[in-house]
Amino acid sequence: MSAAVVPAGYRVLRAGPASFLLHRRSALAAAGLLLLLAAAVVASLCLGESTVSPAEVLKVVTGRPSPHELVVGEFRLPRVQVGLLVGLALGLAGALVQTVARNPLASPDVVGVSHGAAALVVGLLAYGVVGSAGQVPYAAVGGGLVAGLLVYSLAWRGGLHAQRFVLIGIGISVALSSLTTVFLTKGDGLQAQQAKVWMTGSLNGAGHAQSGWLSWVLLAALPVALWAARAQRSISFDDASAVGLGLRLNRTRAGMALLGIVLASCAAGATGPVDFVALMAPQIAVRLARSAQIPLLCSALTGAVVVVLADLLARRMLAPVELPVGVVTGLVGAPYLMWLLLRSRRGGS
Repeated sequence: MSAAVVPAGYRVLRAGPASFLLHRRSALAAAGLLLLLAAAVVASLCLGESTVSPAEVLKVVTGRPSPHELVVGEFRLPRVQVGLLVGLALGLAGALVQTVARNPLASPDVVGVSHGAAALVVGLLAYGVVGSAGQVPYAAVGGGLVAGLLVYSLAWRGGLHAQRFVLIGIGISVALSSLTTVFLTKGDGLQAQQAKVWMTGSLNGAGHAQSGWLSWVLLAALPVALWAARAQRSISFDDASAVGLGLRLNRTRAGMALLGIVLASCAAGATGPVDFVALMAPQIAVRLARSAQIPLLCSALTGAVVVVLADLLARRMLAPVELPVGVVTGLVGAPYLMWLLLRSRRGGS
């Protein structure tokens, strides 16, 4: 690739016979987000009912003896790990869904994935079908996948229409939310109360069990995410141009949407629905990177930063009472959603 055909703002990276285009601003944004995420993780490990110095935290993380091993290693570290992984999954899922829908209002929690996970889990808990906490993640993943695929199939009319996808998703979300309310009022009272706690999206009690399988999910999704990052260029064309160029637009959209649905469902299975992270992270990332497409890596890192910082606020805002992380993201995300709606209305969308 000659320098004359390199787009402005990009740089060519060569690895043997292969060459790649790197968006310089996105790379700088990703580096800055990594530093911010590292600082957020350290702050979350240091701060709590008892404050631990960063030096002692480093000892625990590297496996050296420390008197704070119980507090940091057993209580805080697993929680931070789960929050980080859930944030990565939600940030990436939101970027994929918004890319497919071409709409900043589209995200897994807006188009029904999170509501599907919640409806199935609440229904199974309220009627005593699920008897142990270990079965809840599987039910959440199944409910999210069914809801997401239902929305995608109903929006399909010889291709995916972006506006139809969002509107059908919102409609399915409302229907599933009403169904969840029915389950809560008609089911067993004690089980329904447990379901309400799960629905808030909480990292309380999160540990190595959740972080273990969620790590494997993200690792398995990495090759597909790399393909999706490359496919973003083709999906950015309008339908007529893409078909004229011979691009398999519908297959590309289906693959990216499926990956986003799977990641959002797994995140809900690990902690319950953590609202608005998948909505906010891609839009923050694209403003930081100033790129034509939503940068997937920056969006994933932004999601992780949001969840880790929100959990830190949830633990310290009303200490010693610990709020669910979903409460904090909801307090921030609801006004953001209203701003997006007003912005879209002014723009004529």
